[in-house]
Amino acid sequence: MTDWLGLIGRFRRDQRGSIALLFGITVVPLIIAIGCAVDYSRAASVRSALQSAADAAGVAAVSAKSPGFLAAQAMMTDGTVSAGGDDATKFFGGRTSTIAGVTNLTPTITVIKDGKFVRATVQFTAKVATTFMAIAGWRTMTVSGSSSSEASLPTFLDFYLMLDVSGSMGLPSTDAEQTRLAAINPDNYKSYPNGCTFACHFTGANACADSDQKYSTGGKCMGFSLSRTAGKSFNTPVTACSTPGTSACIQLRADAVGYAVQQLLITANTTAKVANQFRIGLYPYIQNLYAYFGLTSAISGSSSNTSTINYAAANLASLLDTGQNATLGSGGTHFENAFPRMNTLITSVGTGSTATDTLPFVFLITDGAQNNQIQWGGNWSGDNHATVVDKNLCTAMKNRGITISVLYIPYQPIQNPTSFGNNEDYYVNAIIPSIPGALTQCASPGFFFTANTPDDITAALNAMFKQALISAHIIN
Repeated sequence: MTDWLGLIGRFRRDQRGSIALLFGITVVPLIIAIGCAVDYSRAASVRSALQSAADAAGVAAVSAKSPGFLAAQAMMTDGTVSAGGDDATKFFGGRTSTIAGVTNLTPTITVIKDGKFVRATVQFTAKVATTFMAIAGWRTMTVSGSSSSEASLPTFLDFYLMLDVSGSMGLPSTDAEQTRLAAINPDNYKSYPNGCTFACHFTGANACADSDQKYSTGGKCMGFSLSRTAGKSFNTPVTACSTPGTSACIQLRADAVGYAVQQLLITANTTAKVANQFRIGLYPYIQNLYAYFGLTSAISGSSSNTSTINYAAANLASLLDTGQNATLGSGGTHFENAFPRMNTLITSVGTGSTATDTLPFVFLITDGAQNNQIQWGGNWSGDNHATVVDKNLCTAMKNRGITISVLYIPYQPIQNPTSFGNNEDYYVNAIIPSIPGALTQCASPGFFFTANTPDDITAALNAMFKQALISAHIIN
């Protein structure tokens, strides 16, 4: 009995062969665990490939010029964009057709227009075959994923440029240009013995009596004509004057604005995401405001082609108050007429969502001095003492949802002021400090700009345009 008990004890204490026994017990679950990791890794790789395809399909569905984007752009109301869904489905199918080991791939794709956005959602589920996990009864694994993409639809905007071409815009664009003109201008020498710095004096017959001139001019005012040749009669007269300080011309403020408008047209043309996204019109004013070049989406023409808005912009200075244009009238700067007229011209205020539902912006470009005098045929009436714009004139348009963007071109103090015209020079110089505040109140919040030099005017107009794009996007 004792021998048997000892034998049993030795057996219990003997550990030889236990490692093999334990390995045999654990090897099967260990293999299954390693196999599961392999299967999971493969499933994750497949899911990543499917997710990449979903991301790409969503982005493609809302990309500019895609069928979905174009269809959404043409829709008048929000809703499902079938063309976008079909396009995304084909795209997703093409990208996933080469992914091996996938069964029961089920995509759910929707593309919708939602206000100013087109949005795509791509969801998918699929089964991935397993190898090692099949031992435990799991022959497939289910993977899923989703992706969302969106893009801003183009905003259709109308830009109404209110362009001041009254007499004060006939001042040279810089102090140096004023000095140049004063040195050669014979006009009104009796009143301006140090040289008149206005180039816009009336050019009609007997507009400037010889008795008032520095030398005989045949009864004509010469300021504007001389600004086109820089005072050198043998030069070929120029029509546009885009650069100050050249021998070809003396740049006037109206020239600087005209050149800046040309650059704005270029910016708008290159910025447009779709055809006809922007329309621009030129609306000069003196006594009256009129459509010098009405709203057009054809903004990429040549400045040498007389039928284009680009040419009209380049030759803006030709509209300066010379007492010859009955449509504009003559004699002052009449905001009290210009603003109500512009409010009438803008017949509708849309959201910018389509080419037939445009959102309007008014760009007021001015030196901000209002003058209520009127002249025609040599007869003058009204008060020629300059004042600032009445902010209430701007309210009617702003209340309709029209954004007013103001570019203030500071009224440079008149050099060599005299008491000519009932002290009008001194009145103008006196109100200059009050002009910016009045124009700021006229402008929509965040839309007041100032430009001092010709280069600044160009930069400011482009900044106004970009600010309009940002504002339109936020509002809508």
